[in-house]
Amino acid sequence: MSSSTDLEIINVIKRFGSYNAVDGVSFSVAQGEFFSILGPSGCGKTTLMRMIAGFEDPTSGDIRIREKSMIGVPANRRPVNMVFQSLALFPMMSVGENVAYGLTCRGVSRAEADKRATRMLERVGLKGFGDRRVTALSGGQRQRVAIARCLVLEPTLVLLDEPLGALDLKLREHMKIELKQLQAMFNTTFVYITHDQSEALVMSDRIAVMNQGHFEQVGSPRELYNNPQTPFVASFVGETNRWSGETASASGDAVTIRLPSGATVQGKGQAGKAQSLCFVRPEAIALGTDQASLGNAANRFEGRVSAVLFDGANSSLLIDAPGFEKPARAVLPQAGPLAGIGVGAPIHFGWATDSMKVFAA
Repeated sequence: MSSSTDLEIINVIKRFGSYNAVDGVSFSVAQGEFFSILGPSGCGKTTLMRMIAGFEDPTSGDIRIREKSMIGVPANRRPVNMVFQSLALFPMMSVGENVAYGLTCRGVSRAEADKRATRMLERVGLKGFGDRRVTALSGGQRQRVAIARCLVLEPTLVLLDEPLGALDLKLREHMKIELKQLQAMFNTTFVYITHDQSEALVMSDRIAVMNQGHFEQVGSPRELYNNPQTPFVASFVGETNRWSGETASASGDAVTIRLPSGATVQGKGQAGKAQSLCFVRPEAIALGTDQASLGNAANRFEGRVSAVLFDGANSSLLIDAPGFEKPARAVLPQAGPLAGIGVGAPIHFGWATDSMKVFAA
């Protein structure tokens, strides 16, 4: 990934009446980076994408592409192409005509446009597809045509607005890998928006987690998952256990919390004066048939399995325990004495102090 900057957003605000849809957002994206904006519906991510594309004007702030301000530059004059969730392919055109369309709109001769479209289709794995109708393609093939139609124009940025949202689960999982491979092959800067944290974690070099018009945290997938900086990021990125309770004691970053139903738990973070929130990843919870099997877990409890959530390698348990209002969720081992455990079985569980992130409530 290059150190040069393809996109810079400087304190951008977008108001609709008195409502701030985007509220003072600043960030930059390096050349060749896969940058995702992750957030729930209504958080402002699509509005931000539309401003980058030129479909909306910011109320204030600046948008720079390759150090040139885009304020006042119309969408068709920006070095940006966009892949929409609907893909927006032309059903009356062949695959090749779809890919060549943008070139012909720019005044490239039909012969040259067809030649470039053919080369691009080969590069995205669709050699020989030029004469086919887009209606005859699979969902994944249509995705690649939409990407090819963008890349053939050699844009500085490719913007992707939840392009996998309409696909079935298995195809969506496959296209995550394909999109990442295509982006790496062309070394083109991708800015991708999604509400699906799995998509963002798998494909991105960096992710911005957006909430209520602002960025909560920007970092690598690993940083966001392992070291969330706000309760929203801890809750939104990945599966987690969340409990809240009274701050019993705090010394430095070591915090003890008393849950409403009586259990006492220990973690690391920034305690609230009266109340704290605590988060533990399911895979951080050790399971065993007795206390000795929990290793060095400082937090140790005994409970009963209330549900077995089978999902192959991602299966998990829900555990009811005295002192916990909500069940604890833990990853179910695929082998060993707990592999065949059932509902109602007694179980010991626990986690290390460092595995529990604490925030002020």
